[in-house]
Formats: sequence, structure tokens, C-alpha cells
Amino acid sequence: MTEIAPDAARRIIERVGGSGQPPEFGAHLFTVGLEPYLTVIEKEYLSGFVRQGGSAFKMVVGVYGGGKTHFLYCVRDLAWKHNFVVSYVDLRQGESPFHRLELVYRAIVQRIMPSTRDGASLSEGTEQEPGIISFLRTWYAHKYQEFNRMETEDGLRQEMLNYVDGIVGIESISFSRAVQAAFKALMDQREDDFIDICQWLSGEGYDRRAHGRHGILQRLDRTTAFTLLRSLVQWIRQIGYSGLVIALDEAERIPSLAARQREQHLSNLREIIDECGHSNFQRVMILYAVPDETFLEGRTQTYEALRQRVSTVFQIPNPTGVKIDLEKMIPDPVGFLREVGGKIATVYCRAYNHSFDAAKLRKTVHLVASKAHELRFGDTGYKRIFMQNLVKGLDILRDTDSTPSSDQLQMK
Repeated sequence: MTEIAPDAARRIIERVGGSGQPPEFGAHLFTVGLEPYLTVIEKEYLSGFVRQGGSAFKMVVGVYGGGKTHFLYCVRDLAWKHNFVVSYVDLRQGESPFHRLELVYRAIVQRIMPSTRDGASLSEGTEQEPGIISFLRTWYAHKYQEFNRMETEDGLRQEMLNYVDGIVGIESISFSRAVQAAFKALMDQREDDFIDICQWLSGEGYDRRAHGRHGILQRLDRTTAFTLLRSLVQWIRQIGYSGLVIALDEAERIPSLAARQREQHLSNLREIIDECGHSNFQRVMILYAVPDETFLEGRTQTYEALRQRVSTVFQIPNPTGVKIDLEKMIPDPVGFLREVGGKIATVYCRAYNHSFDAAKLRKTVHLVASKAHELRFGDTGYKRIFMQNLVKGLDILRDTDSTPSSDQLQMK
């Protein structure tokens, strides 16, 4: 494997062997079985409907350790390929719970990352920091380079001022003024002003004195979260990107919420889905990942309305379906795990500059795959169990040159 450096391969092995979670970059190296579905998403949405002005919502269903994050990372990489800005957000109670949209907006803005303009892939890792501060600096740097190459009569500064003052048509006037003021602060090297403005754009609070003098008069709260989210998308489109892909990954089961919080959660989700059908929310794709569908079990009108919106199933011949069931993508789980295991072993060999006896490697992968599948009805998905224990098995095989036994693996 020449496409990944040994140190990057080692980081992947540490991640999957430790927590069992996919690495932030490099998940494509052991992607199996998702390709037909990812191809449909790319063709129908990322290079088609969404890029052409539509918007879409998909609900990704998979147990804990069942591949939700891996799937979201794969879609993220495809979105970058098509010049989308992407925000991957872990929805966590107390930090970014879905029943508080103002905190969700804050998390989205603090995790946005653009594609690279030179065509380089971000899937191998990137030094670029996520978030609005880095995003604004990148935007300014690209425009400076662009205008600096042009011979203009008015001069570089005036051309850049004309450009940023031409950002209009954004729903929130405060948002429009904020991004314009941030750009101008970078032009004039007013770092303190830039950071003050980014504080508001990041959803970190409102200071009437600091923000008001830039024309920012709107606070972020529950009533303005959607307005600011729409404004974020409108601005992203105006500055040359294809649109915004938002990946929301539920880290906790929704039924653990209090009744009022759960009701607000469902109401917000319904509003997000409906928002994707409106003309002022263009070029947006939202993927919402959940461990199961128990949060839809209720008898109120809110539950029924939401169930109707997510009832259709995404399939290759029916890409308009809302629900993506990861388990149904894998007709042969053990065969799937064996194929994943072969790819992980390749990354492992790259990480440790090692080679395995082919027969012993196949036996090790098959043993771990079979044992993991036997544990598929537990609280943790068998895919995560497989990843963690495969790395353990590969460590034993590398150290002893012998296929590990069931007792050595201690898979329970």
C-alpha cells in the first residue's frame, strides 16, 4: 500500500483497535459493501439534485458500532470531492443536543470544513482546522490570491472591497454584516475585531458593544437558529462552493431525554426535514444518524407526523427514500467481515512494515469474524467488536507467528 504513510496507517490501527471507531481520515481504505449506495448518493445528490439547487434529508440507522460514523465519513469525502463544505457533528447531551437548535447551529458552524480548491484529497488527513475562524481565513486567502493575480485599474484593495460588499441577498442582515466585517478585518489586519466577530458567528455569545458596532444586532437563540443556518448556507453558495453537507451523529439514545425535551427534539427534526423542501434552503444535504428507531414510538400527532416523513427506504432503485438502513446493506455479514479484515490487515502491515503468512492471516480473520458475528445481538455492534478484536488477533499473530486461539482473543 503506497497511498498511505506508515505513521498514518498506525494512527488508523490505533483508532480501530482501541475504540473500534473509524479514523477521521482513512476510512475509505477498508470500506466494503457501501460502494453501490455511495455511488447512488454521489450521482443522484452530490453531483446532481443537491448541487443543482435542491436539498435532501436522509436518516441513517445503525446500532452502536454498526458503521454509522464510517458511512458519514464516506459521504463527507465524496462531498468534498464535489466542492461542498461539510460539517460533521456529534450530537451530545449538554453540548449539542438536538432539542436545542441554537446549540446545534453552534456545533455546525464550529465544525465546518471546505473542500480543497487545488483538487487534493482531504481523505488522507489535513492540517486545516475545522470551524468558522479557519474557514474565513481560507476564504480571504483564496480571494486575495485570486485578485492579486489580476491586473485591475482600481487596485487590489478596492477590488476586494467591491467583492465583499457584493455579498447580498442573505436572509440575516446581521450574518451578512458579520462575514463582510470579518473579511475587512482580515484585510486591515485587525485581529481583535476579527476574533470578536468570529465569536458571534461561532455562536459563542452576543456583546452589544463589541458586535453592535459592526452592525450585528441579532442574538443566537432558539427563534433565530434556523434563520442563521439558512444564512450560513446562502453565504457558502455565494462564495463559490457547491453547498453544505451536514452530518449529525446521535451519540445518545433519544428516549433517555425528558418528555418535554423529546417532544422538542421531534419537533425540531420534523422542521429540519420540512426545511429541506423549501426554496430558500437550497444546496443542502443533511444526514441524521441514529442507533435505532425507538424514538419514533409514540402516539401523539408529532410522532405520527415524523414517522410519515421518514417511512420511505433508501434503495439503489429508489434513492428518494429517506431511511438508510445499514444492516440491510450487508446480506452476508461474515463474508463482509472477512473482506474488511483483509483490508485492515493491509493497513496493519503498512503501519508495522510487516508481512503475514497468508494462510495464518486468513484463519485469524475468519476466526475473529465468526466470533464477532456470534455476538451480534449484544449492545455493541458486531462490526466494532470485530475491528477491536481483529487488531488484537493481528498483534498476537505478528508477535508469535501463530494463529490466535479463542481463549487468547477472549471475545465475549
